[in-house]
Amino acid sequence: MSHTIRKATADDAGALAALAAVTFPLACPPSSSAEDIAAHLANTLSEQHFERYLADPDITILVLDSGDRLNGYSLLVNRPAADPDVASVLTLVPSVELSKCYVHPEHHGLGAAAELMHASLRAAADAGGAGVWLGVNSQNARAIRFYEKSGFRKVGTKSFQLGTTVEHDFVLELALDEPPISSDAGTMERC
Repeated sequence: MSHTIRKATADDAGALAALAAVTFPLACPPSSSAEDIAAHLANTLSEQHFERYLADPDITILVLDSGDRLNGYSLLVNRPAADPDVASVLTLVPSVELSKCYVHPEHHGLGAAAELMHASLRAAADAGGAGVWLGVNSQNARAIRFYEKSGFRKVGTKSFQLGTTVEHDFVLELALDEPPISSDAGTMERC
């Protein structure tokens, strides 16, 4: 399937929220309640939130655009980590957060996630980052494998609020001078 990776625009906010509603629940632990997932979508991944992200000069959103719809996105935050648990374990400064990185399930296993990751790392380097960090749910083995294949290494842990539940994340970090990721890395999800 043909697609391009491009920087998102304000016109993409609704499509990004719709995509998030499909992709985010797939990344959550099986024990996550529908209510907690819905609360997170409403409080973090709504169209209004994407409008704010797109207007923030410290945030870059890349989209995997197939022409008729968006099939993936990443959200990079180019500012110091606010979470003290994260800030205390990062070794690469300045570091860009890969806050969100999702691919529609119809594109899993097709190399789209690896392409989006490669473009995200390039954008982080272009923003002046020495490294990239992310949080991934400690139960999300598939995502952890993808990130490790992409060159990320575990450097610590942090908490993640999912609705009324506190989840436990691994903090992973990657130096931006690492070799490019392999195109067979598979798929990635965040939660």
